[in-house]
Amino acid sequence: MASEPYLATIAAAQGSYVVNDTTEATKSFDCLMVLEDTVFTSLKVGGVDKLSEYVSTVGNTVKAGCIIRAKSAGKFSGVQLTSGSVMLVL
Repeated sequence: MASEPYLATIAAAQGSYVVNDTTEATKSFDCLMVLEDTVFTSLKVGGVDKLSEYVSTVGNTVKAGCIIRAKSAGKFSGVQLTSGSVMLVL
């Protein structure tokens, strides 16, 4: 069934990890959920910052509840916050 990988991602079948500080988390993850109003420093794919491809105004607050999914069923490789917290879906 084609939707099975997406269901596994939504269900966090591989686990999750909460980032709630300003230290860069270098993990492979499919998507993230913003747990509280958050400002991102970087969002990396393959070790390269791609934040501007996912957030229109870098440096502004992303509101709680937002889900950011890697494009083309890819994987993120890292995230760093200025403030707030996110849950990484591994």
